[in-house]
Amino acid sequence: MAMAETENNETETPEQAEAPAAEAAHEAAVPREPVEVVAPKERRRRARVAKASQSKARQPRTPEERHAERVAQRGRKAQERRVERARSREKAKAARAGAEAQTTPPREHGPGRQKIRQGVVVSEKADKTITVRIDVAHRHRRYAKVVRTSSTLHAHDEANVAHIGDTVIVRECRPMSRLKRWRLIEVVQRAE
Repeated sequence: MAMAETENNETETPEQAEAPAAEAAHEAAVPREPVEVVAPKERRRRARVAKASQSKARQPRTPEERHAERVAQRGRKAQERRVERARSREKAKAARAGAEAQTTPPREHGPGRQKIRQGVVVSEKADKTITVRIDVAHRHRRYAKVVRTSSTLHAHDEANVAHIGDTVIVRECRPMSRLKRWRLIEVVQRAE
């Protein structure tokens, strides 16, 4: 009941109801200025003209002044490049120092030193020749995933001492045939 009374108290008086209607009638009676509809091309053309008129307001510069401004701008950009290069050199130098702190393994071979590999014999069918599988696991430089690969090579086995499944060590040597460029050094572990 109290709610109905407040709603009655908030109702508009006839004068208040007539005020918006009178404003709308007044606006309709007063003629508005027509809004000019401009095509996009024309709008862009007008903007270009306005911009050109603003630039004409500036004093025209001589070629020497324009050249001096270009030289000054090049100098500023060159200084920024020098600072950036110095910063990147310092960063690279710090990275190299951190990398050198880690112990680097000695090089496997150099001039006159043969490579040595350890692998598993996968075939001994040919006389005085074994096929060795070399398994390699390395971490991918970008994705840090362990990537496993294998390669096979043919090695000379003079006494036919290696058998399938044996773990052997082979050393690089002169070409002994079309495929053989390795020689058996020792059998590390016999197959079970």
